[in-house]
Amino acid sequence: MLIVMVSVHVKPEYVEAFRAATIANATASVKEKGIARFDVIQQNDSPTHFLLVEVYRDADAPAKHKETAHYKTWRDTVEEMMAEPRKSLKYSNVFPNEEGWG
Repeated sequence: MLIVMVSVHVKPEYVEAFRAATIANATASVKEKGIARFDVIQQNDSPTHFLLVEVYRDADAPAKHKETAHYKTWRDTVEEMMAEPRKSLKYSNVFPNEEGWG
């Protein structure tokens, strides 16, 4: 399992458009065989900040995800919406075990 946390800071005028584009991407992403979860989280006290929590079943799944049409559409759509480049950190799963991710 590989967990990627992607931090995104969006320009205020694009918050709703970013949400819509990101929800569309996440909805398609969870249908991919290599993805266990794809959560979109918005910060309560700073609504221009989002966190994407991407849980991949194996190390090859992120590259496969980046080849999909829905990812490419999302990437190109939200590029101008970001106030700064997105940042990602990679984590290893500790708990629950792999079966606990569904």
